[in-house]
Amino acid sequence: MSAESGASQLVSVVALLGAAVVAVPIFRRLGLGSVLGYLAAGLAIGPFGLKWFTDPQSILHVAELGVVMFLFVIGLEMRPSHLWSLRKQIFGLGALQIGVCTLLLTGVGLLFGYSLPVSFIGGMGFVLTSTAVVMQLLAERGDVALPNGQKVVSILLFEDLLIVPLLVLVAFMSPQVVEPQEGSSWAAIGIGVASLAGLIAAGIWLLNPFFRILAAAKAREVMTAAALLVVLGAALLMQLGGLSMAMGAFLAGVLLSESTFRHQIEADIEPFRGILLGLFFLGVGMALDLAVVAANWPLIVSAVLAMMVVKALCIYIVARVTRSSHVESLDRAVLMAQGGEFAFVLFAAAAAAGIIDATVNANLTAIVVLSMALTPLFVLLLRRFTHPEKPSMEGIEEAKGLSGSVLIIGFGRFGQVMSQSLLARDVDVTIIDTDIEMIRSAEEFGFKIYYGDGTRLDVLRACGAQTAQSIAICIDDKEAASRIVELVRHEFPQAQVLARSFDREHSLALIAAGVDFQIRETFESAVEFGKAALMSVGTSQEDADEIAEEIRRRDAERFELEIAGGGDLRSGIPALYSNARPVKPTPTPFTKPKREAKALNEEAAEAIGEEEEE
Repeated sequence: MSAESGASQLVSVVALLGAAVVAVPIFRRLGLGSVLGYLAAGLAIGPFGLKWFTDPQSILHVAELGVVMFLFVIGLEMRPSHLWSLRKQIFGLGALQIGVCTLLLTGVGLLFGYSLPVSFIGGMGFVLTSTAVVMQLLAERGDVALPNGQKVVSILLFEDLLIVPLLVLVAFMSPQVVEPQEGSSWAAIGIGVASLAGLIAAGIWLLNPFFRILAAAKAREVMTAAALLVVLGAALLMQLGGLSMAMGAFLAGVLLSESTFRHQIEADIEPFRGILLGLFFLGVGMALDLAVVAANWPLIVSAVLAMMVVKALCIYIVARVTRSSHVESLDRAVLMAQGGEFAFVLFAAAAAAGIIDATVNANLTAIVVLSMALTPLFVLLLRRFTHPEKPSMEGIEEAKGLSGSVLIIGFGRFGQVMSQSLLARDVDVTIIDTDIEMIRSAEEFGFKIYYGDGTRLDVLRACGAQTAQSIAICIDDKEAASRIVELVRHEFPQAQVLARSFDREHSLALIAAGVDFQIRETFESAVEFGKAALMSVGTSQEDADEIAEEIRRRDAERFELEIAGGGDLRSGIPALYSNARPVKPTPTPFTKPKREAKALNEEAAEAIGEEEEE
């Protein structure tokens, strides 16, 4: 029986992994994102699809650890000083958004005919955003560390802080008469405070010595187990204290953010986080009760749309009031317009307290799950049908009627250093770039940069390219640099063309296009770096300089060989130094001569005789 049970569990694991492996790549290829892929896979194999699983709640309970680990990883990136700098966003922006959304979403519940307590519970379940969905979407876009992403993280942290007060409020709202236990409330508060203090104390005084001892043991698997122990232990401690597991994991991450083992811990946790978070989305997909949706679809569909629209509108207004741009506000509104996973806990507590009945619980759960499923789709539609907000051109002068001996296109790190030689001799230069923030920043250092796209012929003419002695192309875009070279060579043959090359292959292409000078953007710095490395192992300054010149000479020879070879990079291999050991030639085996040697003179005969005697 136990063998059959084990096989059944293995089948379940294989089914979960198989559904994710099939669905997620398909949805990502379609541009719909991995979250929708997981949700669709969960719906397909759940109790309302193929019925491979009948208890999605059991999977959700395990998969919530994915959200816990996600917040731990976020905490590792949040040094205490950085977290302190976000305090106004956490308690200011977070409180304002929660307050406005709670008020209006409770009103939506009242409009749908629910009582005030039921409307409040339904509204709060929708106000608390899904950390899993939002953080996954932010991570896929690479926006977590950006200012807008940090504001979203701050609001999510404030929402996590509300979990315990809301559960206490549910207990107070309960119509059921419960005999109060003397001191029970104070005991719960004391346990929560003690748990929090214990976690902070352990993080400050125990975690670093603990990982230092384990690192000395040089057992990689033990370090991985220790990382999991820290995450799950912190989550368990907070849960026992009546607080949020995710908040405990986040605090553990923050306390380890200054640790020298931070990157190792993050690398160990990452695979588990990804798998469990995917499992969470699968569980959410399974939890969508299609029977409830079908039976009450007018109510559920209208409630989902109404609550998502109202919540998005609230978030947008709050974002604009707090001086976020239109595009940033709209993005945040759509991103956070869904209900969260904490709604399941809140609704279950409210049902147990007698505030809502089973039917309302099922309807509210379906509304939240459906909103979580729709969010990635709405984010995708927003990205597809809106354009990034163009930065303000206020104070930026466009290239027009300019002239100069040298036209510099691109004023990034490369162009800034390159320009110094010309400016040191008072050469008349014209500099253009398309990065508005960089242009404003350069003005603070005394540079005059004009806005202009060097790939456009009209802009080049407005910059005086037809009279320039030299045109220096310093941009870091390989394709754009090649287009500019071709344009300049064709339209402004009087100018010397100097170009920054991306790599060796790009250099060959620029030579073929007719540049007068090109240099790979990292070549000279790499040669100087190599010279410093030589001197670090005891080579004298003179020898290092000589070897550096030899490297430049051999590189030039190699380049000539590659040009002669029609751009084939393998043509220059003979000019390279290599760290591969040369293959030793196999000596030809000696064979005994068929005839004996004969001396041609007396001296030779005497020498042969002496050898034979020896």
